[in-house]
Amino acid sequence: MLFMVIEKFRNQNAKAVYRRLRDEGRGFPDGLAYVGSWVTADVARCF
Repeated sequence: MLFMVIEKFRNQNAKAVYRRLRDEGRGFPDGLAYVGSWVTADVARCF
């Protein structure tokens, strides 16, 4: 089964989000694997 997570960056502040990911990890439940992501050109959303 596949899931897509869509994140919206407040004030297009992706740096804060990626800083949290670096420091705390993605927080996925056991058994869920990260496959990949892409960010819109305006840095407003991450898929």
